[in-house]
Amino acid sequence: MKLTKYTHSCVRLQKEGHVLVIDPGTFSEAEEALAGAHAVLITHEHPDHVDAPTLLEALRGNPELRVHAPARLAAELAGKAGDDGGRVHAVEPDTSFEAGGFAVRSFGGQHALIHPLVPVVANIGYLVEENVYHPGDSFVVPHGIDVKTLLVPLHAPWSKVGEVVDFVVAVRAPQAYPIHDALLNELGRGLVEGHIGRIGGKYGATYTSLAPRESVEV
Repeated sequence: MKLTKYTHSCVRLQKEGHVLVIDPGTFSEAEEALAGAHAVLITHEHPDHVDAPTLLEALRGNPELRVHAPARLAAELAGKAGDDGGRVHAVEPDTSFEAGGFAVRSFGGQHALIHPLVPVVANIGYLVEENVYHPGDSFVVPHGIDVKTLLVPLHAPWSKVGEVVDFVVAVRAPQAYPIHDALLNELGRGLVEGHIGRIGGKYGATYTSLAPRESVEV
């Protein structure tokens, strides 16, 4: 698969003419990422992970596009899109399904805690083609599988550097790339990535930084 990173948590996967987009949010180049997509996976309802107006416009302009999201968000999107043809699908944890020609498995269920006074929302992590794992806003480790490619949330209001490193160590994927990094400046990025590369490497994880619009084969 070809994996293209966009700003923050959005990635685009391409395989044999099929295109799958994960988390085209308001911090990302959502319109560009969604161009020609066959399916979209949304981890949770926060705007930095779903640019709803842009996604709805993509649904109106692309009859082939299908969207998969946690139940409350799926219902909201379907209502706004006037979807009565089954193009917006609710996802529960621990399920398997096909999305735009890609095999997908779901994990988790809950967004990481930001603060006791900030409501917790549903969050689904997605494993695509038994290869690429996007955890959304969580450090949920997929159970019973060996992840090949881990997308690492570098920085968030709900995390600290030690937790990011421990997540990489726990998953033990051979290759890891960044997501959730829009709020970092270059000094902060260098600090976090340095710890991930040094400590994660001791446990078999090779971490590689990616710039927005940069692509790799996974």
